[in-house]
Amino acid sequence: MAQYARRGIHGQTVEILARRILAGEIPEGATLHLAALQQELDVSLTVLREALKVLTAKGMVDARQKRGTFVRPRSDWNLLDGDVIRWQFADGADPRLLDALQEVRLIIEPAAARLAATRASTTDLANLDGALTEMSAAEGDPVAAVGADLNFHRALLAATHNELLERMEVVMETGLAERDRLVHGVEQHDDPVPSHRAVVDAIRAGDATGAEEAMRGLLDKAVRDVEKVRQQKGTR
Repeated sequence: MAQYARRGIHGQTVEILARRILAGEIPEGATLHLAALQQELDVSLTVLREALKVLTAKGMVDARQKRGTFVRPRSDWNLLDGDVIRWQFADGADPRLLDALQEVRLIIEPAAARLAATRASTTDLANLDGALTEMSAAEGDPVAAVGADLNFHRALLAATHNELLERMEVVMETGLAERDRLVHGVEQHDDPVPSHRAVVDAIRAGDATGAEEAMRGLLDKAVRDVEKVRQQKGTR
């Protein structure tokens, strides 16, 4: 379990079991043999049970008298949980999940930009401008570019002043970061600042329709960038 050493024994155990379930190594409906897992993972029964409590809270496992602890159907899993999304990307980009997250973004973020145009405060605009400055400074640095992009989209959701939309950051953050790493890790792409600035300019002007259209254009380009990378890699 050395590869998970920085997460502590409890975190390591949770992540190992979760990734096995998500990968289908432990299939839906399978009963977990706790004694065998305890020996294999070299953890105490207390640690194993605490890890299973985490997965139970995320809808991935359950326990019943006479049946023991078993993997629940995927339809019961909390797929909107930030950890569950992150675990699915742990071994690289999952094309199906990435596509699903892009569809979610296309539904949510243009509407969020429209709302932000009617609600953004001076502080919100300053945060959006700050993210644009970070993007400009991140040229040639993929890690900084990913961070700047995440900050922009967090600031956009915060500018809606709708706490449920703000929570969507948890759903989109991992997929957005994975998409950015995929794109920025292959080749130099167009300057992202102008397309993001167009969104901010429309929000600052209180132009709800313009903000929505600018965000939709930004996201459409993001989808095209991913498709281009996939074609280059021969994944499709």
